[in-house]
Amino acid sequence: MNPRQSDAAPPQTDRIRNVVLVGPSHAGKTTLVEHLAFAARAITHIGTVEAGSTLGDATTSDHEQGRSTSLGFVALDHDGYRLNLLDTPGYPDFVGEVRAGLRAADAALFVVSAVDHVDATTAMLWDECADVGMPRAIVITKADQESADVEDTIEACQALLGPDDPMLPLHLPLLADDDSVIGLIDLIEQSVIDYSTGSITERDPDPEHVDLVSDHRAALLEAIITESEDETLLERFLSGESIDRANVLQDLEKAVAKGHFHPILITATTPIGFGLDPLLNILTRGFPSPLEHALPLVSSPEGEPRPPLTCDPEGSLCAEIVQTTSDRYVGRKSLVRVFSGTLLPDHSVHISGHFFADRGHDDHDIDERVGAIITGLPGDPITTAQARAGDIVTVTRLAHAETTDTLSDPNAPLLIEPWRLPDPLFPIAVRSPSPADDAKFTTALARCVAEDPTLRVEQIPQTGQTILWCMGEGHRDATVTRLRERSGLAMEIDAVVTALRTTFAAAATGTGRLVKQSGGHGQFAVCTIEVTPAAPGTGLTFIDRIVGGAIPGNYIPAVERGLRQAMQDGIISGQPLVDLVVSLVDGKAHSVDSSDMAFATAGALALRDAAEQAGLVRLEPVDTVEIEVPEDYLGAVMTDLAARRGRVTGTSPGEHGRVVVLAEVPAMELVRFALDLRSLARGTGVFRRSELGFQPGGAAETSS
Repeated sequence: MNPRQSDAAPPQTDRIRNVVLVGPSHAGKTTLVEHLAFAARAITHIGTVEAGSTLGDATTSDHEQGRSTSLGFVALDHDGYRLNLLDTPGYPDFVGEVRAGLRAADAALFVVSAVDHVDATTAMLWDECADVGMPRAIVITKADQESADVEDTIEACQALLGPDDPMLPLHLPLLADDDSVIGLIDLIEQSVIDYSTGSITERDPDPEHVDLVSDHRAALLEAIITESEDETLLERFLSGESIDRANVLQDLEKAVAKGHFHPILITATTPIGFGLDPLLNILTRGFPSPLEHALPLVSSPEGEPRPPLTCDPEGSLCAEIVQTTSDRYVGRKSLVRVFSGTLLPDHSVHISGHFFADRGHDDHDIDERVGAIITGLPGDPITTAQARAGDIVTVTRLAHAETTDTLSDPNAPLLIEPWRLPDPLFPIAVRSPSPADDAKFTTALARCVAEDPTLRVEQIPQTGQTILWCMGEGHRDATVTRLRERSGLAMEIDAVVTALRTTFAAAATGTGRLVKQSGGHGQFAVCTIEVTPAAPGTGLTFIDRIVGGAIPGNYIPAVERGLRQAMQDGIISGQPLVDLVVSLVDGKAHSVDSSDMAFATAGALALRDAAEQAGLVRLEPVDTVEIEVPEDYLGAVMTDLAARRGRVTGTSPGEHGRVVVLAEVPAMELVRFALDLRSLARGTGVFRRSELGFQPGGAAETSS
């Protein structure tokens, strides 16, 4: 769909609200975004906004329509404000998209279903937002459904999410005689918003509501005006003085912006759609502007510190790509948060990408020209003349830009410190459907990795496999689908093969002899070595103990080179040898027929001879694992680690009532651990892994 041109001036920074919607699948995030767009009169009918859709999308894949796998974005104009809504996936595999949304936003709206209540994964994300001081609010959806229990959901949110800061509803549910929700009781306005007739009726509270409103309103106002800059306001309120509504709303925004108060709102999107107008008003008037949000740190592309950013449209340009997608018609599109300065179409910007070389993202610094700048809705994109500090827009034609890259002035290039990305911990072995497709497959896979920094590609020379590290099975399936749709190639998936090593089972002596005569110059070299196993991780320690010139000194480096090559090639099934101390103790040379090549070969033969005497031990890679789970699941995790041949090395208390477990586990036992831990801890467990080294993983063997 071709964007239409907008003649309207871009919004001022203080009139922008950037809000990310967070919550589990089926909580109703995308439905809520769509109904907010309808309530703001941005769309004329329901069915315009699809899960995972972004500005300028011509199509949305069937996979993404069935389950949102990417960050969605819509921009609404309401009552003089620009409301940028970021709709995050609710499935745990796509937490990287959630964190991208958190980076771009200035406040988080947690979406909780009145039918399903709040889950443990949502509580984890709440704690994560609290750790970085992200302002938060809660919206309860599906309040009008038959099995909904709004009051119970409010209590569950307060118990699970709000032990530190006040978390109070701005409205109470208005109940019919059968206890179904038919409207809202507005505590700030002290009014009833009745939707029972299918249209909005606003009136004074019924007599039976007066005491209820009075009690809840007093607690609400006290929590809000505690943040007031007028130090006398709380005292005046407690003494019974009536507080002006404008003061209350102003202090509400301050309390939310500081992260010290978390309002709860109530909505229903079917069939009567109540609570949407109050929610729009709170999002615009009660949520912080970009001017109140701490900005990320910046440096030069070379790593030299730069002064802190300010959210000033007149400042130096600094923006960040929070999502990269591809469109078959317009090419690569970048969702961009502008932190400082003003982004203009058809102007050059400097693109800096660093920090993620370990995930297959090469460092790069390049100048490119910005294409169109797009805002609006997925079904009605609008090109705009500029994007000012604080805004979020889609940019086209940045062919080399990747997610997390920084856009800045070419004359003053900057690099933004990236947000914390989750580690992909679910490995799959991938390959092209045929050797003829290898080049095309490699290019398509690289594009997927460029768009999604939670993917990582690793080449394993010992096994010849390409390992794609994902967040889980859902992430894997989404990547397979994306690659097939964009390149026409099917991704073949194989079992992951663990790259093993070997070492000597005992000390041994070996002799290598190379004696060949073939008419002219022959080949002659003899060397004797003594080999002993070494400490894990030490590799090869080579010691020259030749005396009396038995081997001329110029040939000794060749012996070491032959030993190293033989260790790399391996004695058994191509499994490399590791961790040996090899002493060269004796040998013979010929004045004519000896050469570097001959002594390198003799060294390799001597190592094989010693291996036959000592026998070899197969080693498997072992990782150090740090697991963090709620204490309730500690026993299940310990049992699971024992079944994986893991060795627990310690436990310690973590944050938010969690326990940290340290263990050493064979790498081959961790292939599916990311999935199994999610099941064991009901989505609340996280872990990190790092290579420890190689340890015996089988019986001694001898070469044949």
